[in-house]
Amino acid sequence: MRGFELILPVRPDVAAKRLVHCLIALAFITPLAVAGQNTASGSWSGVIVSSACNADEAFNESPECTRSVPGAKLSLYDDTNRVMYALEPQKSVAFHLGDTVTVRGAVDGDGDTIHVSSVELMSIGLAVGERAPAFSVRDQLGRVQTLDTLRGSKGTVLLFFRSADW
Repeated sequence: MRGFELILPVRPDVAAKRLVHCLIALAFITPLAVAGQNTASGSWSGVIVSSACNADEAFNESPECTRSVPGAKLSLYDDTNRVMYALEPQKSVAFHLGDTVTVRGAVDGDGDTIHVSSVELMSIGLAVGERAPAFSVRDQLGRVQTLDTLRGSKGTVLLFFRSADW
């Protein structure tokens, strides 16, 4: 007994159109999918340090981290997350070793290199004589404190301490 063959009539013009439509759709969808997986845009703040320094040394503010080391590149140490990011291109951060900065750009898919679009020096705290913004916080006894409740006869000194991670 012989096997059966199913032969469907295929019009070459219809098949060619379908192929072209599929290729066009693939051409538009692929870059979007790849871009979504490989980069994430945003901003990161931290200190520009030598790549010869590791995250623990940067956290402990080792003087070695802000020294120029031959062959080492500059990195961003994000002390909030204790992460070191490689920075590309290096020329965009070349004069910021030891500076606290905000870097804007896109991080690669591995999450360890920031492709820098801009670098800005970060100012921390208020300028001398600048008025503190309104705030409300509980003290060590659970009482609500504001700028007005803390004001003394000669003014107010505020110190906000980020962490006690010794």
